[in-house]
Amino acid sequence: MEGGDGGRGRTEAIARELERLRAEREELDSRIRLLESQLRRAEEETMGFPAAAAADMISRYSRHLLLPEFGLEGQRKLSQSSILVVGAGGLGSPVALYLAACGVGCLGIVDGNQVELHNLHRQIIHTEAFVGQPKVKSAAAACRAINSSIKVFEHPITLNRGNALDVVQQYDVIVDATDNLPSRYMMSDCCVLMNKPLISGAAVGLEGQSCTDNGILGIRVIGCLQALEAIKVATSIGEPLCGRMLLFDALSSHIGMVKIHGSSPTCKVCGENPAFTMQDFMEFDYDSFAQSTTGKNTTTLSLNLLPENARVSCRDYKRLLDSGKPHLLVDVRPSHHFQIASIAHSINVPLSLLEEKLPLLRDATKEMAETSGKNSGQQHCPVYVMCRRGNDSQVALQILRENGFLYTSDVTGGFESWAKEVDPSFPLY
Repeated sequence: MEGGDGGRGRTEAIARELERLRAEREELDSRIRLLESQLRRAEEETMGFPAAAAADMISRYSRHLLLPEFGLEGQRKLSQSSILVVGAGGLGSPVALYLAACGVGCLGIVDGNQVELHNLHRQIIHTEAFVGQPKVKSAAAACRAINSSIKVFEHPITLNRGNALDVVQQYDVIVDATDNLPSRYMMSDCCVLMNKPLISGAAVGLEGQSCTDNGILGIRVIGCLQALEAIKVATSIGEPLCGRMLLFDALSSHIGMVKIHGSSPTCKVCGENPAFTMQDFMEFDYDSFAQSTTGKNTTTLSLNLLPENARVSCRDYKRLLDSGKPHLLVDVRPSHHFQIASIAHSINVPLSLLEEKLPLLRDATKEMAETSGKNSGQQHCPVYVMCRRGNDSQVALQILRENGFLYTSDVTGGFESWAKEVDPSFPLY
């Protein structure tokens, strides 16, 4: 009996020990699961994603995460970076859209202009609904629509030497998507002073500065490349275009690479012993510097080459036109401008061909003078000259008068003034 009781006692003790160990194991398993959950949460938060949204974020950026060169670490760095895009035009549009879509943590957009109808064929971030409204408002709305998880900050200003330092210091990487030289020089100096990486791009015509006088092909390859460079710099992947310039010709699809010389050792801004201070930056005249560097104005200025008696207003010319008095209107715009829109019965002689076409003009004025003389006794044919803005026409008038065309007048302000003062239906471009 005692042996049996002893056996049962040992069995019960073993059972109790097993129960205790199982309870401890369950507690350990529970703690392990808790710690694993906390670890996953910590890992998700280090990516820059809220834990609750991590699954959505992984799904959104899965194609990034699958890239071994980019992966989780690259996406984490991008989500923690802040990038400023200066300019929400043709270049800035694809830059801002792609940075927002790719998941930059903080995106700043600077632009002091409003959306205009002629922007829409190339500035793809804007829509018809925002015509007349600030570009930063339009651009920010588009970026938030494509990715609501990022922070977008609007700076509805034109960046200048007085405000640039305060804005630029808030961001890690700066993208220069402006379209004029003074701004480019200013941005370069500002980024040197603030020790910020600068991604600069430019496009004109069919190659990759000013959009007002030169045409721009709508598809903005350069802006896409700027966005790519900004991501490479922000995430420290790949080989950024430091010390190199990429050139793209849209017609031939040719891409070239040019090495850029390093900083001059004596440069006051970025040389071995820089002496350029923030105060110097705020006092520097970048407009004058850009003009002296390029040898020409970087903005379209109104010329004043002629005496007042050699010019007529658009309204005065409209009255002449309505009167039916014989005259010859010479449109000196390039032929492809003339094809966009013109005034009836005008003849197109581009300024670049004017001297070559002088015999043609002599024949035309002679024929008109003979025809009108028979009817009205007028012995000469007045010539009026028009261009896009009233500058080239003044140069043309000087050439005509120097070559014996004495009865010539310039139509002040050109077709831009004509559209504003006389015929609102005449297309501005």
